[in-house]
Amino acid sequence: MLRRPAETLASIYKQSIFTFSGKKTAMSRELHARRLEGVDKNIWVEFTQLAAEYKVVNLGQGFPDFSPPSFVCKAFCNAISGGASMHQYTRAFGHPPLVKILAKFFTRIIGQEIDPMEDVLVSVGAYQALFCTFQALIDEGDEVIIVEPFFDCYQPMVTMAGGTPVYVPLKPKKSSGQDLSSADWILCPEELASKLTPCTKAIVINTPNNPLGKVFQRDELQMIADFCIKHDIICISDEVYEWLTYDGTQHIKIASLPGMWERTVTIGSAGKTFSATGWKVGWAMGPGNIIKHLKTVHQNSVYHCATAAQEAVAVGFQREYDTFGTDESYFKQLPAQLQAKRLRLAECLRNVGLEPIMPQGGYFMITDISSLNIDLNDPSTKDELYDFRFVKWLIKEKGLATIPVSGFYSPEHRGNFQNYIRFCFAKEDSTLKAAEDILQQWRIKK
Repeated sequence: MLRRPAETLASIYKQSIFTFSGKKTAMSRELHARRLEGVDKNIWVEFTQLAAEYKVVNLGQGFPDFSPPSFVCKAFCNAISGGASMHQYTRAFGHPPLVKILAKFFTRIIGQEIDPMEDVLVSVGAYQALFCTFQALIDEGDEVIIVEPFFDCYQPMVTMAGGTPVYVPLKPKKSSGQDLSSADWILCPEELASKLTPCTKAIVINTPNNPLGKVFQRDELQMIADFCIKHDIICISDEVYEWLTYDGTQHIKIASLPGMWERTVTIGSAGKTFSATGWKVGWAMGPGNIIKHLKTVHQNSVYHCATAAQEAVAVGFQREYDTFGTDESYFKQLPAQLQAKRLRLAECLRNVGLEPIMPQGGYFMITDISSLNIDLNDPSTKDELYDFRFVKWLIKEKGLATIPVSGFYSPEHRGNFQNYIRFCFAKEDSTLKAAEDILQQWRIKK
């Protein structure tokens, strides 16, 4: 066996954290990989910590504070008490009962025969499905068009994969005399076309959108589909809120449009589907020749997801397959439940002089705060955008947590959207009542 000269080994060892004398020294090289530069800060880490510190009424984070439906809770309990196999590894790319029912269920929705073993990857939540997608498909120099506003993990995940994010914002259009709606925020075809370069590899859409609540309609999806097909572009469609639409709005999967199954990765979430975000079960779905690359990333990162949680989700989807379209379906019950909460929050905001933008889908509602004229005199936030400063003031002074909307925009566009904040209405009525009391008391004091 070849050996390095002793002096070479010694020189390497001296650069490490210990010297030969046993004394601790500083590393002489950078400890972090360059791909982490500029993606180290995270809005959720910052505002979750702030909300916990001040013990606030939390309409900031996007999780329900009510229990999942009893049938999936029972399925989880049955799984963990059902024998040794539920406590051991299952198939790395997805528990067989789960991938089979997902394929069966969505074959009916998309109108495309889905192979459970080839076309579905189960992941640690939708978050990991997105990570696998970007790592598997985006290379150095590739450009990825991201429609704004966007869930904030898209940008750092593209960057860490070596790609370059390119942004195109939805822009509000409103006719006089109408209530503001997320439907009024439009993707301009000409602006989308202007972002195309020879390096464009993919486009990312989120429908229903977080934070806006926009649900892309068939003509809008067809425009994006035509763009993808014409220029041979992959579509990454984040559809974690797919069952949560209101006022008769229909969610359409872009993968169901002609020519799009072959080039679309659809991201889904059991956490959002069954109000169980802590279970961290998600999936990526698409043609096997694309999904196989996501599997490579998955097997070399987390490798495997919790067996019992996957079993419970499989039971939940089987029930929904059997009751689909009926009043027994949770996919009908949950949006009806959230519709009432959505209307309640909107009325509360109007009562305190704010104008909410009514979401067509999802958990969230945004509102313009520019009319409030609050004196934000905290010197520690003076260099931040207005919505960040306002939300921190609201947490510290009023005990109510929300999220600044500019955090869902690129650096070049976020200044144009710093007058909006986001509320989550997927909360217990008691939580919404507590938030109403804070806002009403504030209104009276004004």
